[in-house]
Amino acid sequence: MIDWPDLRAILPGIDWVIVGGVATRAYMPERMTKDLDILVRAAEETTVLSRLQTIGYEIIESLTIPGYLLRSADGTEIDLLLGSQPWLEEALAQPEFDPAGYPVLGLPYLILMKMAASRGRDLGDMTTMLGWADDETLDKIRAVVAQYSPQDSEDLESLIFIGQQEVPRGDSHL
Repeated sequence: MIDWPDLRAILPGIDWVIVGGVATRAYMPERMTKDLDILVRAAEETTVLSRLQTIGYEIIESLTIPGYLLRSADGTEIDLLLGSQPWLEEALAQPEFDPAGYPVLGLPYLILMKMAASRGRDLGDMTTMLGWADDETLDKIRAVVAQYSPQDSEDLESLIFIGQQEVPRGDSHL
């Protein structure tokens, strides 16, 4: 398991979750990624930036989506994503946890984020995570997608099908 910075002591009192490539390790075998992506409420931008700068992170650039790329003196990169999605409060109230115990965006919401991004890596992550998901989890994902992004429901079913072809149902899951 890759050792990422533990931000729990830096961000007490702030609801935050890991998203992106590092978050996927809660739902499938870990893959390589170059940075740690975290999601916070947009309203907490100043506080979170201040705390990260206090421990040595510098703002490198603004992202194309609301947020910043930050880098520590040792070269560790964090993408700070500023959330305002309609599902954000619901998702922050019920994080999952990865093998290191870090708070991770719940799979239904991670699928929503990756569907919105629709990059090649995101599509690959989605099919793998959906292939590893059990029926109860798939039902939760379907419900969240139907509520917050109903236009993506058919695409979700296709991704589930592809994922299940990659990870046959009899295989052991995480």
